[in-house]
Amino acid sequence: MVTTTIDANGMTFTADLGGAPSGQLVLMLHGFPQTRHTWRRELCHLAAHGYRVCAYDQRGYSPGARPQGIEAYAVGLLVDDVLRVADALGYEHFHLVGHDWGGGVAWTTALLNPDRISSLSVISRPHPRAFGRALKDDPEQGERSSHHKNNRKKEVTAEALANNAQRLREGFERAGVPEADAAVYLETLNDYETLDAAINWYRALSLSEDLFKSVGSLERPTLYVWGNQDGSVGRYAAELTGQYVDAPYQFVELDGVGHFVTDQVPEVFPKLLLDHIRAH
Repeated sequence: MVTTTIDANGMTFTADLGGAPSGQLVLMLHGFPQTRHTWRRELCHLAAHGYRVCAYDQRGYSPGARPQGIEAYAVGLLVDDVLRVADALGYEHFHLVGHDWGGGVAWTTALLNPDRISSLSVISRPHPRAFGRALKDDPEQGERSSHHKNNRKKEVTAEALANNAQRLREGFERAGVPEADAAVYLETLNDYETLDAAINWYRALSLSEDLFKSVGSLERPTLYVWGNQDGSVGRYAAELTGQYVDAPYQFVELDGVGHFVTDQVPEVFPKLLLDHIRAH
């Protein structure tokens, strides 16, 4: 694995790359509040099996990809970043992987550009339409997603970073993220400019609502992994996701596992992912 930069979409993304350039490309999108570090084991595992793997710090997280203004973080622009990174690496088709916010971008990328996606794998984040229905019909999901609204406040960045990022550190601890991994995430996020840009993804949600509502069912092979102790996504939304995939679909429920799957049970997802990609 090497850490490098990728020039794409008029910006420069920090990325970890592994595997032979001749292998099929696997692009991996992290969530919040994490970085490309979340895919460290998956990247090495897939690279060892002949795939070209890229995990990059997304818009706002990479120092060279941090535009000003909330409107610069609308989902359509995040999707375009994915496509342009793949272009910069020289690939027309690729396997796409995402978790949390990265999962939302991965779903949307695949739904809008199915001809470019060989397979989709997502942890936690449901299909956008399933998520929308859950927010409307499941009171429990509304409570689980209350941070979506709270994170739109201007003052939330300073509050999260107060007392040496105490709120972020305690959040990682409650969610079962090992201290060493939380420390790596905070190397990037314990900075006002970086964290504020990352939180702009939430502030820009209102700019993306019509896009989420417009998508239909996905016609690409999909792996969806959900921990039944996930504090952000409830069972209703998770189980509803399968209704929006018109292709080979595998739903894996992880018993006793929460939101941060790759940190809590690091040995589980690499094998699931490799098996899914190999099959498609």
